[in-house]
Parts: sequence; C-alpha cells; structure tokens
Amino acid sequence: MTLPKLDNQRFIPEEGLRIIVQVPETHAQKIVEAVLGIVSLKYGDYDSVTFRTEPGRQQFRSLGSGHNIATETVVEVPCLELSFFLPSDEAKATQVLTEIYSAHPYEEPVIFVQTCLRTLHIRGMDEDNPNRFWNGEAEDWVPKEHR
Repeated sequence: MTLPKLDNQRFIPEEGLRIIVQVPETHAQKIVEAVLGIVSLKYGDYDSVTFRTEPGRQQFRSLGSGHNIATETVVEVPCLELSFFLPSDEAKATQVLTEIYSAHPYEEPVIFVQTCLRTLHIRGMDEDNPNRFWNGEAEDWVPKEHR
C-alpha cells in the first residue's frame, strides 16, 4: 500500500505502524508496561501515548487444536482494544509484538498491525488558536498539571 505524502506547512507526516491489541481490561496496563519497557511510545512532545476503548465483547469458539478444549458454541469475554503508534522500525516492532505475546493472557492474542501515517504538529505554530485548551477556561478533561 502506498501512503500519501501529505506535503504541507502545518504538520509533519510520519510513516509507522498502528498496533491494536484486544485484551481483557484487567491485563491492559500490564501490556502497556511491557511495551514501555522497550519503546517510549513518543508522540511529538509527549510519551507513553496509548488509547483504550471502553470494554466490549470479544467472541470466539475454541476449535480444540490449541491448549483449550473445543467449545460447542461461541463464548464471549469482555475486552477492550489498546492501540498505539510505532515508528517504522521492523526490529523494534518485532520486539514489541513478541513482548505483547509474552504479557498477554491468551494463547492466541488478537493483534492487528496496520501500516499508517501519523501527523505531528510543528512546535510553536498556532499556539494562539482559541480552540487550544490553554486559551480558554479549563474543562474537566484537562489534567490538573496543565490548568
């Protein structure tokens, strides 16, 4: 797949990988910590940048060819999706994915790896924009450290 160049004066596009992991909520932080042991998950002027969805329902039926016995019907497990960006570095990505397999509670974790572009702001640009949270009254979602 060829990604667009997105040449512009407002942001910097960067090629990389979007990693999406379906995991029971109680194990999500363990996976984040395992990944952060290898990479900082830097996103511009921030690090440790991840995203978690609200828990949903993952379904599957064991075929019995792995560790678990076959199930007659589909079973459901509450899970969330954890996602983050990795710069294009195949060796580092392989190391991160291997660590996810190690930290994940499943025999066969559901992990998606997508080639993507992310955009990074150009530092110092547009700081007087009235839509920036620091140019208005602090909303509830703004961390106390930034108010």
